[in-house]
This record gives sequence, C-alpha cells and structure tokens, in this order.
Amino acid sequence: MKATLATKTLGVIAVLVIGIWLGGHASDLPGFVRNALVSNPGDAVISEALGDIQRDYFHPIGRGGLIDGSIAGAVASLRDPYAQYETPAGYSAFDHPKPYRFSGVGIVPVKTPHSGLLVQSVLPDTPAARAGIRAGDLITAVDGHSLAGVGDKAATSLIQGHPGTSVTLTVTRGSRRLMIKLTRELISTAQQIVAASVLTYHGLKLGYIELPTFDVPGIHAQFAGDLRSLLAVHVKGIVLDLRDNGGGLVTEAQLIASLFISHGVIVTTRGRDQPSEAIDATGHPLAPSLPMAVLVNGHTASAAEIVSGALQDHRRAVIVGTRTYGKGVFQELRPLSNGGALDITVGEYFLPNGENLGAGGLRRGAGIKPDVVVKAAPGARPDAQLQAALAVLAAKAH
Repeated sequence: MKATLATKTLGVIAVLVIGIWLGGHASDLPGFVRNALVSNPGDAVISEALGDIQRDYFHPIGRGGLIDGSIAGAVASLRDPYAQYETPAGYSAFDHPKPYRFSGVGIVPVKTPHSGLLVQSVLPDTPAARAGIRAGDLITAVDGHSLAGVGDKAATSLIQGHPGTSVTLTVTRGSRRLMIKLTRELISTAQQIVAASVLTYHGLKLGYIELPTFDVPGIHAQFAGDLRSLLAVHVKGIVLDLRDNGGGLVTEAQLIASLFISHGVIVTTRGRDQPSEAIDATGHPLAPSLPMAVLVNGHTASAAEIVSGALQDHRRAVIVGTRTYGKGVFQELRPLSNGGALDITVGEYFLPNGENLGAGGLRRGAGIKPDVVVKAAPGARPDAQLQAALAVLAAKAH
C-alpha cells in the first residue's frame, strides 16, 4: 500500500514538473508532440517563435521585452487609434488611486492617433503656461524622441519627471515648429484643473465653469464644489466650457451630467461581451432648472460628448460652438498579470435619443451639432463663442 502511494505521489510530481517545463519550452518539442500537449495551436506557435528569437537571435534579448513587443504588435494589428498596450513600467507610473499630484509642466493632453499629444488645456501658473504653450498646440517629440505611435500614458510619462529637471518639447502650432525648454515642477491637478468664475453680462451675473478633462478620478467632487459656490452667489445661468475636452472616465461624465439632469438616461453602452446598459442620472441634481449653455468645438470628444449630448437631448442646455469630434466608441483598461495593461475598445455608446456619434466602428462621425453655431479662431479675443453663450443665457434669464 505504501509503495503504491509513493508511486502515485511521484507520478503527480512528475506530471507537474513536465507541465511547468512545457509552459516555458513548448518550442523544444517535436511538432506532433507539441500539438498534442498544447491545447491551442496558436499559443504553441507564439511560444515557438518567441523561443527561437530568445535562443538564436544574434545578441541576447530578454523574454519580457519580447512579450511587450508581441502584445504591442497584436494591439497595433487592430488598426484602432484608441487602443494601446502599456508596458509594466509605463502602467505602474500611472496606476495611482488619486492621481492629483505629479511632477510635470502643467498640460492636460490627449493622444492623437498618429502625430503626438494634443494640448487640451494648460493649467494656470505652471511651467507650460509661463512658456506660452496653449490649447491646440501639438507636441510631436519630447527631448528629441518622436511621439508617433507611442501610447498616451507612455508619451505623458516622457514629459513628467523629477521636479527641477528640464524637458524640451517639440511643438507644432499651425505652420510653425517650436522647441520649448521647460523645468518640471510639482503640479496639483486637484486644485487647479477646474476653473470657475462669475461673469457679468449686461448687468446680469452669470457663472462660468471650464472643465478641460474627465480623466481625473473624483473630478466631479471639485466640479460640484465650484458649482455650489456659483449658486451661493445667485448666478442667473451657467456656462459649461467643454471646448478642447478630449473626454475621459464615463463615470465622471455621468456624475457631472447628473448635477444638471434630475432623471433619465445619460448614455447607453453596448459591447460584444456585455448586454446593453443604460447609465442613468443619479437623481441628486444641484441645478436642475437653472438656464445653461455648453461650449463645444472639434476637440470636444468622448465623455465630453456624452455630457453635451445628454444635456442637449434632455433639453437641459443650449449647445454653442462648432461640431464636436464624433467619437462613438469607448475603451476599458484591462490590467495584465505581467504588470502591464491593455487599453482596448470594448463597445459603443449611444446618446439618450439613440444616436451614436461615430460613423460605425472606429470611424469618426458627424459629432454633436450645436444649437447655436459660432466659429472662432483659437485664442481670439474677444471670445465670440463665449459671448454668444452669455447672450443665450441673458435671453433665457430675463
């Protein structure tokens, strides 16, 4: 009996050892054996190719780098401008529950599909603001390293660094190409990212809130605080400025839209592996009836389009400006066991009226058509779009 038990135990151990060995050496097996023991032939050929490269390439190369390259190549094969692979090093730098403080230059960027980082906005009193960088600038290289084909988090990490160190940005502004050297500082986005003020228009006191991104977890709390401050001084209307806002977190979009909409659908999402889901207003609005205008332009995208579309469809706000970007898909960040992450497109979203702002799949669509179309050059003074929004509110408030 004891001999039989010992034999079984040794057999189990042998199977485990063989299994572990196979996991790392499947490419060393004869083809017929490999195909019989490895459940997915595709996995076997990937392991075979990586093994050949690692073993026979003319200079040593680490397995981790090969894996990173393989995943990045698979993502690139999707031809999806929004999808990307973040390496373990790149992802760990941004995997913080409260990313409110960082060392950088003070820009809020969005990744363009091919060229680099588009500056959505510049935080006040930061190195970027003092150097004259402005919304609409395109950063194409950092310290001479091109950003073409680089993921947004990896590109942003090149700009960030230790306080006191310098970084040189290659900036395209219209037909001009600028080289701007900056010294990094500690930036607090929680304190500076939302800009709120009281404006007077023809003797009428109106509130103005500029929100450059939805990509900061918890930003709705600061937005709500600024909205409460404006309501406390009895403004007669609110201008919400979402120009150059490239979007971000759908949850933040839901919570901010819910400050103005008392009930109903904010957005509906549909994905291949999940049923259609209606995301509703939370039912706790701060300003459900105050006259409201929303400023948008061609760089208003994603979560910013969700908020603009929900406010328009619920007849809660007048949309002013030019057509929005026209993005109809959303992404999810999927952490991987190697410490990296996939940011991939997992579904489409639809406004309360059922409209998808894209043009099918990954193509850009027509976007949101403003109720009041006003074209304006970036940085032009006076701000014609803002003046039009204030005029709309003044007519509603009287």
